[in-house]
Formats: sequence, C-alpha cells, structure tokens
Amino acid sequence: MKVTILQFPGTNCEYDTQYAFEKLGASTEILWHKSEEVPTDTDLLVVAGGFSYGDYLRSGAIARFSPVMKAVGEYASKGGKVLGICNGFQVLTEAGLLPGALKRNESLHFISKHHHLKVQNNDNDFLKELNNGDVVNIPIAHHDGNYYIDDKGLKELKENNQILVTYCDENGNELNPNGSVESIAGISNKEKNIFGLMPHPERAMETILGSDDGIKMLEGFFKA
Repeated sequence: MKVTILQFPGTNCEYDTQYAFEKLGASTEILWHKSEEVPTDTDLLVVAGGFSYGDYLRSGAIARFSPVMKAVGEYASKGGKVLGICNGFQVLTEAGLLPGALKRNESLHFISKHHHLKVQNNDNDFLKELNNGDVVNIPIAHHDGNYYIDDKGLKELKENNQILVTYCDENGNELNPNGSVESIAGISNKEKNIFGLMPHPERAMETILGSDDGIKMLEGFFKA
C-alpha cells in the first residue's frame, strides 16, 4: 500500500503520519504543496495536521489555494481515498471537498489532550475494522476544532451515514470538548472516499504514549 502525505508550510504532523502508516506496513511519500500531480501509485492521500500557512485568515483557508489542491480534487473525483487529519480536515472543508466548517473552540482556548471517540458509522473503508458503538482513545490538539454545519447539511450527514465519530467519555456518553454540532469529531463525503477528523490517530500508535487505538482506526485502509 502506498500512502502519499501532503506537506504545506507549517505542517507539523507529516512525520508522525509517515511513522504511523509505515508501522502498519505501508510505503510512504511526502508531497510538497507546490506539486501539481498526485503520484499515480497512491492508494491513500493524507492531508496531515499542523498549522498550514500559520493558520492565517482561517485554518486551512490559504492552503486550499496551493497548487497541489487542484490535483487532490482530481484524485478524489476519480474515487481516490483522501484522509484529512486536524488541519487536514480544515483544509478539506475550506476546499469544499467535505461539508461544513471548523470554527474557533467554544472555550476560545487551544485544547491538547487524549479524548474518547465513539464510532457512529463503520460502513466505509476508514473505520470498517471497528464496530458501531466502539469507543477509542485518541489525542486531540486544536484551536479551531468546533465543527459547524447548518440544519439542512446535518440532516444530509445523518441520512447518508456520513458522521464517522463523535466525542464522548470512556463509557460512550456524549462529552463535547469544543462545541461541535452534535459532538461531531469526524465525517466523510457522500461517496465515502474522503474522510476528515479533528483527532490524531497517528499519535495513538504506542501504548507507552497513552494509547494504540489509532492502529484500529487506520488499519481499515489496508483491507479496502
């Protein structure tokens, strides 16, 4: 399996992401944002976390104009799988590849800690190795993780099983850290080939670091 990882000025999770996927057996390539093509042997394209362009204007608002994003759109339109993590999720919403938007956290503070997530829909290549209702412990680290979508958009997300994971406590009860609509932590597009989430599964690959639940989240891509 070949995983291509995007790198913008300010990206800081590309090497964590590379480590995570190589640990699972993938080959990887880090792709600079000025590239105009996605490598043809790419099985999964990851828009990694960090602070692209320093999060000026809005998180992801400048990165979405980088040359590589046209290629990302073309890759996704042909059914290519795309995963946006944290800032990558923000970039994908700014680019219109995923619905909704990420706003400033309700507390107006940066949040960095482990937080539990509840799997809501596993009928996709991302989460198919988990069961609906499963609870995983994954780090979050964001200032603009407050997911917003209007009522019409929320209705569509629910109708199409596009809500992937929601924030919860260790028992699966709702626990919202940032004000996201209905505690949404991650979604997909209708076609189920573009995925975005604010938590960082690539930082949950070792029990010594607090959790290896990220393995369960990412290994579904290997069995697509």
